[in-house]
Amino acid sequence: MRIVVHGQQAFGKAVLERLLERGENVVAVCCAPTKEGRPEDPLAEYASEKGLPVHRPASWKTPEALELMKSFKADVCMMAYVLLFVPQEVRDAPTYGTFQYHPSLCPWHRGPSSINWPIAMGKTQTGLTIFWPDDGLDEGPIMLQKTCEIGPDETLGDVYFKKLFPMGVDAMIEGLELVKAGVILKHNQRLEDGSYESWFKAENARIDWSKSARDVYNLIRAANPAPGAQTTIHGTELQVFDCKLLDGDGTPGDLVETNDAGIVMQANGGRIQIERVRPAGGQKQPATAWIAEHG
Repeated sequence: MRIVVHGQQAFGKAVLERLLERGENVVAVCCAPTKEGRPEDPLAEYASEKGLPVHRPASWKTPEALELMKSFKADVCMMAYVLLFVPQEVRDAPTYGTFQYHPSLCPWHRGPSSINWPIAMGKTQTGLTIFWPDDGLDEGPIMLQKTCEIGPDETLGDVYFKKLFPMGVDAMIEGLELVKAGVILKHNQRLEDGSYESWFKAENARIDWSKSARDVYNLIRAANPAPGAQTTIHGTELQVFDCKLLDGDGTPGDLVETNDAGIVMQANGGRIQIERVRPAGGQKQPATAWIAEHG
C-alpha cells in the first residue's frame, strides 16, 4: 500500500519511524514549512535522512498542491499532527482518503489545545480519536478511539508524553491495518453532545487565587509545561510549574510561607505549594532558588 505521511514535529516523526520499521511503503512525506529562525522539523529531518521525498507547500488550497498529492498515486494519507487546513479535494486524492490523529475523545474537546482543557476542567478521563477529517475543525467521522485516565496529579506533559503520544502512534498503525484490511469505519460525530475550545493561551492560564485550591491546582497542571500558569508574587511576575495541593485555610492570594520545598500560596479552601517557577525573561528554576535570590 502506497502511503503518504503528512505531519510534523516529534509525533509525525514517531509515526514515520514505526511505518518504516514495519517495512511499509511510504512514498512521500509532507510537512509544514519551517519558519525563519526556527530549528528544522524533526519529521522532515528524519525523512530526509531516510532518503524519502519531503514536500512543504505553504498552502494546500492551490491547484499545485492538489496536483502534488495526486502525483503520489497514494492509497492513503496519514495525518500525524497537521495544523494547516487541507481541502477535501486533496484529502480525497488518495484511493482510500485521509485519516488523522486528534488527542481527545471527539466530539469532546475538539480544537488545538485538546489536552490542556480537560485537565484544567478537572476531568479524570481523556483519550484520542482517529478520524476522517472534513472541512470542519475535528468534525469528521470517527474510525476508532482509545481512552486513558488523567491522574489527580498528572500534568499536561504527563498525559501527552506518557499516554496520548505512544497510544496515538499505536492507534495510527491500527487505523492503517483496518484500511489495508478493507475495513473502512466511519461513525458520525454527534457534535451537539461535545465541545470545541480554542487555544489554551497565557491569558487562560492566569491564576485566580480566589478560586478553589483544586481549580487552581488543575489550571497549573494543565499549563505545565506550556504555556505555564501565571501569577504575581510580591510584585514579581512568575510562571508556575511543578506544585502540590495542600490543606489549610486563610485569605486567598496570601503568601503563607516559604520553606525547603518552595512557596506556599493560599487559595480558597486550600493551599498550593509552588516548587518550580520561571521569572519573566528568565529560565525555569526551583522555587527555592528564586526565594534565595530575592530574599
